[in-house]
Amino acid sequence: MRTWIRSLSPFDAPRTQAWLGRLADPREAERFIRLYHAENPGAGGPEARLREVAREIARTGTYTHTADELVFGARVAWRNSSRCIGRLYWRSLRVRDRRDVSTAEGVALECVAHLREATGGGRIRPTVTVLAPDAPARPGPRILNDQLIRYAAHRSRDGGVTGDPRNLWLTDLARTLGWRGSAGGRFDVLPVIIQPGLGDPLLCHLPGDAVLEVPLAHPDYGWFAELELRWHAVPAISDMCLEIGGVCYPCAPFNGWYMGTEIGARNLADHDRYDLLATVAERLGLDTSTERSLWRDHALVELNVAVLHSFERAGVTMTDHHTESRRFLTHLAKEEKAGRVCPADWSWIVPPMSGSATPVFHRYYDTSVLTPSFVHHR
Repeated sequence: MRTWIRSLSPFDAPRTQAWLGRLADPREAERFIRLYHAENPGAGGPEARLREVAREIARTGTYTHTADELVFGARVAWRNSSRCIGRLYWRSLRVRDRRDVSTAEGVALECVAHLREATGGGRIRPTVTVLAPDAPARPGPRILNDQLIRYAAHRSRDGGVTGDPRNLWLTDLARTLGWRGSAGGRFDVLPVIIQPGLGDPLLCHLPGDAVLEVPLAHPDYGWFAELELRWHAVPAISDMCLEIGGVCYPCAPFNGWYMGTEIGARNLADHDRYDLLATVAERLGLDTSTERSLWRDHALVELNVAVLHSFERAGVTMTDHHTESRRFLTHLAKEEKAGRVCPADWSWIVPPMSGSATPVFHRYYDTSVLTPSFVHHR
Protein backbone atom coordinates (compact mmCIF):
# COMPACT_ATOMS: atom_id res chain seq x y z
CA MET A 1 0.00 0.00 0.00
CA ARG A 2 2.75 2.48 0.87
CA THR A 3 4.56 1.63 -2.37
CA TRP A 4 1.38 2.43 -4.29
CA ILE A 5 1.06 5.83 -2.59
CA ARG A 6 4.65 6.77 -3.35
CA SER A 7 4.03 6.00 -7.00
CA LEU A 8 1.45 8.76 -7.22
CA SER A 9 2.21 12.38 -8.06
CA PRO A 10 2.22 13.81 -4.51
CA PHE A 11 -0.08 16.79 -5.09
CA ASP A 12 -2.48 14.99 -7.44
CA ALA A 13 -3.07 11.97 -5.22
CA PRO A 14 -6.68 11.10 -4.42
CA ARG A 15 -7.91 11.37 -0.85
CA THR A 16 -6.72 8.26 0.99
CA GLN A 17 -7.93 8.80 4.56
CA ALA A 18 -10.41 5.96 4.15
CA TRP A 19 -7.53 3.61 3.23
CA LEU A 20 -4.88 4.40 5.80
CA GLY A 21 -6.52 6.49 8.49
CA ARG A 22 -5.54 10.06 9.19
CA LEU A 23 -3.28 10.95 6.28
CA ALA A 24 -2.40 14.51 5.35
CA ASP A 25 -4.27 15.58 2.22
CA PRO A 26 -1.56 16.53 -0.31
CA ARG A 27 -3.78 19.06 -2.04
CA GLU A 28 -4.57 20.82 1.22
CA ALA A 29 -0.87 20.80 2.05
CA GLU A 30 -0.04 22.46 -1.25
CA ARG A 31 -2.73 25.10 -0.84
CA PHE A 32 -1.48 25.97 2.62
CA ILE A 33 2.19 26.16 1.66
CA ARG A 34 1.35 28.45 -1.25
CA LEU A 35 -0.80 30.63 1.03
CA TYR A 36 1.97 30.84 3.63
CA HIS A 37 4.56 31.95 1.08
CA ALA A 38 2.15 34.38 -0.60
CA GLU A 39 1.46 36.17 2.70
CA ASN A 40 5.05 35.89 3.93
CA PRO A 41 7.19 37.04 0.98
CA GLY A 42 10.28 37.09 3.19
CA ALA A 43 10.14 33.28 3.22
CA GLY A 44 10.96 33.20 -0.49
CA GLY A 45 9.26 31.11 -3.15
CA PRO A 46 7.29 27.99 -2.22
CA GLU A 47 8.74 25.47 -4.66
CA ALA A 48 11.52 24.05 -2.50
CA ARG A 49 9.17 23.68 0.47
CA LEU A 50 6.51 22.06 -1.73
CA ARG A 51 8.98 19.41 -2.84
CA GLU A 52 10.08 18.80 0.74
CA VAL A 53 6.48 18.42 1.95
CA ALA A 54 5.59 16.13 -0.97
CA ARG A 55 8.50 13.82 -0.17
CA GLU A 56 7.56 13.68 3.52
CA ILE A 57 3.91 12.88 2.79
CA ALA A 58 4.92 10.15 0.33
CA ARG A 59 7.27 8.65 2.92
CA THR A 60 5.19 8.95 6.11
CA GLY A 61 1.63 9.85 5.14
CA THR A 62 1.90 13.24 6.83
CA TYR A 63 4.34 16.13 7.26
CA THR A 64 5.60 18.50 9.95
CA HIS A 65 4.92 22.21 9.88
CA THR A 66 7.79 24.54 10.63
CA ALA A 67 7.38 26.72 13.71
CA ASP A 68 6.59 29.73 11.52
CA GLU A 69 4.05 27.77 9.48
CA LEU A 70 2.31 26.63 12.66
CA VAL A 71 2.03 30.19 14.02
CA PHE A 72 0.74 31.49 10.70
CA GLY A 73 -1.71 28.60 10.30
CA ALA A 74 -3.17 29.03 13.79
CA ARG A 75 -3.63 32.76 13.32
CA VAL A 76 -5.25 32.33 9.92
CA ALA A 77 -7.57 29.68 11.42
CA TRP A 78 -8.80 32.38 13.80
CA ARG A 79 -9.06 34.83 10.89
CA ASN A 80 -11.24 32.30 9.05
CA SER A 81 -13.56 31.55 12.00
CA SER A 82 -16.92 32.57 10.58
CA ARG A 83 -18.69 32.44 13.95
CA CYS A 84 -16.26 34.72 15.79
CA ILE A 85 -16.98 38.44 15.96
CA GLY A 86 -13.64 39.27 17.64
CA ARG A 87 -11.20 38.60 14.81
CA LEU A 88 -9.76 42.11 14.45
CA TYR A 89 -6.75 41.08 16.54
CA TRP A 90 -6.03 37.75 14.83
CA ARG A 91 -2.39 38.67 14.30
CA SER A 92 -1.89 38.96 18.07
CA LEU A 93 -2.75 35.32 18.82
CA ARG A 94 -0.06 33.75 21.01
CA VAL A 95 0.80 30.27 19.78
CA ARG A 96 2.19 27.80 22.29
CA ASP A 97 3.91 25.08 20.26
CA ARG A 98 3.59 21.89 22.30
CA ARG A 99 3.44 19.38 19.47
CA ASP A 100 5.82 17.08 21.32
CA VAL A 101 3.19 16.51 24.04
CA SER A 102 0.89 13.52 23.49
CA THR A 103 0.38 11.86 26.88
CA ALA A 104 -2.68 12.59 28.96
CA GLU A 105 -0.51 13.79 31.84
CA GLY A 106 1.40 16.11 29.55
CA VAL A 107 -1.81 17.53 28.09
CA ALA A 108 -3.12 18.14 31.62
CA LEU A 109 -0.04 20.16 32.54
CA GLU A 110 -0.34 22.18 29.34
CA CYS A 111 -4.02 22.94 29.94
CA VAL A 112 -3.19 24.39 33.34
CA ALA A 113 -0.25 26.34 31.92
CA HIS A 114 -2.45 27.65 29.11
CA LEU A 115 -5.02 29.01 31.55
CA ARG A 116 -2.39 30.64 33.74
CA GLU A 117 -0.69 32.34 30.79
CA ALA A 118 -3.90 33.33 29.02
CA THR A 119 -5.42 34.80 32.19
CA GLY A 120 -2.57 37.23 32.70
CA GLY A 121 -3.90 38.42 36.04
CA GLY A 122 -7.06 39.63 34.31
CA ARG A 123 -5.49 41.03 31.17
CA ILE A 124 -6.70 38.20 28.96
CA ARG A 125 -4.37 37.17 26.16
CA PRO A 126 -5.67 35.43 23.01
CA THR A 127 -3.79 32.11 23.15
CA VAL A 128 -3.74 28.71 21.49
CA THR A 129 -1.83 25.66 22.72
CA VAL A 130 -1.11 23.20 19.91
CA LEU A 131 -0.49 19.63 21.04
CA ALA A 132 0.40 16.47 19.12
CA PRO A 133 -1.34 16.06 15.74
CA ASP A 134 -3.16 13.09 14.32
CA ALA A 135 -0.95 10.93 12.14
CA PRO A 136 -1.39 7.60 10.32
CA ALA A 137 -2.00 4.88 12.94
CA ARG A 138 -1.12 7.41 15.68
CA PRO A 139 -4.09 9.54 16.76
CA GLY A 140 -3.37 12.62 18.80
CA PRO A 141 -4.91 13.38 22.20
CA ARG A 142 -8.32 15.00 22.61
CA ILE A 143 -10.16 16.99 25.26
CA LEU A 144 -13.79 16.00 25.81
CA ASN A 145 -14.85 19.24 27.53
CA ASP A 146 -16.04 21.86 25.06
CA GLN A 147 -14.25 24.49 27.17
CA LEU A 148 -11.39 24.05 29.63
CA ILE A 149 -13.49 25.69 32.35
CA ARG A 150 -17.03 24.40 32.74
CA TYR A 151 -19.42 24.36 35.70
CA ALA A 152 -20.94 21.09 36.87
CA ALA A 153 -24.61 20.14 36.73
CA HIS A 154 -25.89 18.34 39.84
CA ARG A 155 -29.11 16.35 39.61
CA SER A 156 -31.48 16.76 42.55
CA ARG A 157 -33.98 14.22 43.86
CA ASP A 158 -36.94 16.23 42.55
CA GLY A 159 -35.57 16.09 39.01
CA GLY A 160 -34.13 19.58 39.00
CA VAL A 161 -30.57 20.61 38.23
CA THR A 162 -28.22 22.74 40.29
CA GLY A 163 -25.49 24.33 38.21
CA ASP A 164 -25.21 24.48 34.41
CA PRO A 165 -27.65 22.02 32.76
CA ARG A 166 -25.59 22.16 29.57
CA ASN A 167 -22.95 20.07 31.32
CA LEU A 168 -25.08 17.20 32.61
CA TRP A 169 -23.43 14.65 30.32
CA LEU A 170 -19.96 15.97 31.13
CA THR A 171 -20.66 15.86 34.87
CA ASP A 172 -22.00 12.31 34.62
CA LEU A 173 -18.94 11.25 32.64
CA ALA A 174 -16.59 12.85 35.15
CA ARG A 175 -18.32 11.01 37.99
CA THR A 176 -18.10 7.74 36.06
CA LEU A 177 -14.36 8.31 35.76
CA GLY A 178 -13.98 8.90 39.49
CA TRP A 179 -14.72 12.60 40.13
CA ARG A 180 -16.28 12.91 43.55
CA GLY A 181 -17.53 16.41 42.93
CA SER A 182 -18.46 18.80 45.68
CA ALA A 183 -21.42 19.61 47.87
CA GLY A 184 -23.49 20.49 44.81
CA GLY A 185 -22.93 24.20 44.29
CA ARG A 186 -24.03 26.19 41.26
CA PHE A 187 -20.50 27.02 40.13
CA ASP A 188 -18.40 23.93 40.76
CA VAL A 189 -15.55 23.74 38.25
CA LEU A 190 -15.44 20.40 36.45
CA PRO A 191 -12.20 18.53 35.81
CA VAL A 192 -10.86 18.50 32.26
CA ILE A 193 -11.34 15.06 30.70
CA ILE A 194 -8.42 14.14 28.46
CA GLN A 195 -8.53 11.23 26.03
CA PRO A 196 -5.03 10.26 24.88
CA GLY A 197 -4.48 8.69 21.48
CA LEU A 198 -3.96 5.37 23.21
CA GLY A 199 -5.04 4.42 26.70
CA ASP A 200 -7.66 5.44 29.23
CA PRO A 201 -9.01 8.97 29.78
CA LEU A 202 -7.55 11.12 32.54
CA LEU A 203 -9.23 13.64 34.85
CA CYS A 204 -7.33 16.90 35.19
CA HIS A 205 -8.40 18.86 38.26
CA LEU A 206 -7.78 22.54 37.63
CA PRO A 207 -5.96 24.27 40.51
CA GLY A 208 -7.55 27.39 41.92
CA ASP A 209 -4.86 29.75 40.66
CA ALA A 210 -5.58 28.64 37.06
CA VAL A 211 -9.27 29.58 37.20
CA LEU A 212 -9.94 33.30 37.63
CA GLU A 213 -13.59 33.93 38.48
CA VAL A 214 -15.45 37.23 38.71
CA PRO A 215 -18.23 37.67 41.32
CA LEU A 216 -21.14 39.56 39.81
CA ALA A 217 -22.63 42.73 41.26
CA HIS A 218 -24.76 45.55 39.85
CA PRO A 219 -23.72 49.21 39.98
CA ASP A 220 -27.21 50.34 41.11
CA TYR A 221 -28.84 47.37 42.86
CA GLY A 222 -27.16 46.15 46.01
CA TRP A 223 -29.39 43.06 46.14
CA PHE A 224 -27.78 41.70 42.96
CA ALA A 225 -24.70 40.56 44.89
CA GLU A 226 -27.02 38.49 47.11
CA LEU A 227 -27.69 36.23 44.11
CA GLU A 228 -24.09 35.00 44.53
CA LEU A 229 -23.44 34.74 40.81
CA ARG A 230 -20.04 34.54 39.21
CA TRP A 231 -18.38 33.55 35.96
CA HIS A 232 -14.91 32.54 34.87
CA ALA A 233 -12.68 34.94 32.96
CA VAL A 234 -11.22 32.83 30.12
CA PRO A 235 -13.45 31.24 27.45
CA ALA A 236 -11.02 28.54 26.27
CA ILE A 237 -12.59 26.37 23.54
CA SER A 238 -11.09 22.89 23.83
CA ASP A 239 -13.03 20.37 21.71
CA MET A 240 -12.26 21.68 18.22
CA CYS A 241 -9.62 20.48 15.79
CA LEU A 242 -7.12 22.93 14.36
CA GLU A 243 -6.71 21.94 10.72
CA ILE A 244 -3.72 23.37 8.88
CA GLY A 245 -2.80 22.24 5.41
CA GLY A 246 -4.35 18.81 5.71
CA VAL A 247 -2.92 18.12 9.17
CA CYS A 248 -5.35 17.81 12.09
CA TYR A 249 -4.33 18.98 15.56
CA PRO A 250 -7.26 17.51 17.54
CA CYS A 251 -6.10 19.02 20.83
CA ALA A 252 -5.58 22.75 20.44
CA PRO A 253 -7.39 24.72 23.17
CA PHE A 254 -7.71 28.40 22.27
CA ASN A 255 -9.22 31.53 23.76
CA GLY A 256 -9.94 35.15 23.17
CA TRP A 257 -11.79 37.18 25.77
CA TYR A 258 -15.49 37.34 26.59
CA MET A 259 -18.06 39.63 25.04
CA GLY A 260 -20.50 40.50 27.81
CA THR A 261 -23.58 39.08 26.10
CA GLU A 262 -22.02 35.61 25.95
CA ILE A 263 -22.42 35.49 29.72
CA GLY A 264 -25.28 37.88 30.42
CA ALA A 265 -27.56 37.08 27.47
CA ARG A 266 -26.76 33.39 27.00
CA ASN A 267 -24.97 31.52 29.80
CA LEU A 268 -26.95 33.09 32.63
CA ALA A 269 -30.17 33.88 30.78
CA ASP A 270 -30.95 30.96 28.44
CA HIS A 271 -33.82 28.75 29.59
CA ASP A 272 -31.67 25.62 29.27
CA ARG A 273 -28.73 27.20 31.11
CA TYR A 274 -28.95 29.18 34.37
CA ASP A 275 -32.37 30.65 33.41
CA LEU A 276 -32.10 33.73 35.66
CA LEU A 277 -34.39 36.21 33.90
CA ALA A 278 -37.41 35.49 36.09
CA THR A 279 -35.29 35.71 39.24
CA VAL A 280 -33.85 39.08 38.24
CA ALA A 281 -37.25 40.37 37.14
CA GLU A 282 -38.77 39.44 40.48
CA ARG A 283 -36.06 41.30 42.39
CA LEU A 284 -36.59 44.30 40.10
CA GLY A 285 -40.30 44.26 40.94
CA LEU A 286 -41.39 43.84 37.32
CA ASP A 287 -44.79 42.61 36.18
CA THR A 288 -44.14 39.07 34.93
CA SER A 289 -47.83 38.24 34.44
CA THR A 290 -47.78 39.53 30.86
CA GLU A 291 -45.20 39.52 28.10
CA ARG A 292 -46.35 43.02 27.09
CA SER A 293 -44.54 44.45 30.09
CA LEU A 294 -41.28 43.37 28.40
CA TRP A 295 -40.03 42.13 31.74
CA ARG A 296 -37.65 39.70 30.06
CA ASP A 297 -36.03 42.51 28.07
CA HIS A 298 -35.66 44.72 31.15
CA ALA A 299 -34.19 41.89 33.23
CA LEU A 300 -31.85 40.92 30.37
CA VAL A 301 -30.42 44.44 30.15
CA GLU A 302 -29.80 44.67 33.89
CA LEU A 303 -28.17 41.24 33.93
CA ASN A 304 -25.79 42.36 31.19
CA VAL A 305 -25.10 45.66 32.95
CA ALA A 306 -24.03 43.63 35.99
CA VAL A 307 -21.70 41.42 33.94
CA LEU A 308 -19.94 44.35 32.24
CA HIS A 309 -19.70 46.31 35.49
CA SER A 310 -18.30 43.36 37.44
CA PHE A 311 -15.59 42.46 34.93
CA GLU A 312 -14.52 46.10 34.66
CA ARG A 313 -14.44 46.46 38.44
CA ALA A 314 -12.32 43.29 38.69
CA GLY A 315 -9.88 44.50 36.03
CA VAL A 316 -10.67 41.57 33.73
CA THR A 317 -10.70 42.05 29.96
CA MET A 318 -14.18 42.05 28.43
CA THR A 319 -15.85 43.85 25.56
CA ASP A 320 -19.45 44.92 24.96
CA HIS A 321 -21.48 43.96 21.91
CA HIS A 322 -21.73 47.48 20.46
CA THR A 323 -17.97 48.05 20.54
CA GLU A 324 -17.20 44.59 19.21
CA SER A 325 -19.68 45.00 16.35
CA ARG A 326 -17.87 48.13 15.19
CA ARG A 327 -14.53 46.38 15.54
CA PHE A 328 -15.76 43.51 13.40
CA LEU A 329 -16.70 45.86 10.57
CA THR A 330 -13.21 47.38 10.84
CA HIS A 331 -11.78 43.87 10.50
CA LEU A 332 -14.05 43.19 7.53
CA ALA A 333 -12.90 46.37 5.78
CA LYS A 334 -9.25 45.45 6.35
CA GLU A 335 -9.74 41.98 4.92
CA GLU A 336 -11.51 43.34 1.87
CA LYS A 337 -8.73 45.88 1.35
CA ALA A 338 -6.20 43.03 1.50
CA GLY A 339 -8.16 41.23 -1.21
CA ARG A 340 -9.27 38.42 1.10
CA VAL A 341 -12.66 36.85 1.74
CA CYS A 342 -13.95 37.33 5.27
CA PRO A 343 -16.45 34.54 6.00
CA ALA A 344 -19.11 35.24 8.60
CA ASP A 345 -22.17 33.43 9.93
CA TRP A 346 -24.84 36.13 10.44
CA SER A 347 -26.61 34.15 13.16
CA TRP A 348 -23.42 34.14 15.25
CA ILE A 349 -21.98 37.54 14.36
CA VAL A 350 -25.15 39.45 15.32
CA PRO A 351 -25.19 39.74 19.14
CA PRO A 352 -27.91 37.92 21.11
CA MET A 353 -29.15 41.22 22.58
CA SER A 354 -30.13 44.44 20.79
CA GLY A 355 -29.03 42.94 17.48
CA SER A 356 -30.69 45.57 15.27
CA ALA A 357 -29.01 48.33 17.29
CA THR A 358 -25.59 47.11 16.16
CA PRO A 359 -24.08 47.79 12.72
CA VAL A 360 -23.42 44.10 11.99
CA PHE A 361 -27.17 43.44 11.80
CA HIS A 362 -27.85 45.40 8.63
CA ARG A 363 -25.90 43.46 6.02
CA TYR A 364 -25.17 40.06 4.53
CA TYR A 365 -21.88 38.17 4.73
CA ASP A 366 -19.82 35.77 2.66
CA THR A 367 -20.40 32.23 3.90
CA SER A 368 -17.38 30.58 2.30
CA VAL A 369 -15.61 27.86 4.28
CA LEU A 370 -11.88 28.56 4.33
CA THR A 371 -8.85 26.75 5.67
CA PRO A 372 -6.84 26.70 7.90
CA SER A 373 -9.70 26.54 10.37
CA PHE A 374 -10.98 25.38 13.72
CA VAL A 375 -13.49 22.61 13.07
CA HIS A 376 -15.44 20.08 15.09
CA HIS A 377 -14.05 16.57 14.93
CA ARG A 378 -15.36 14.46 12.12
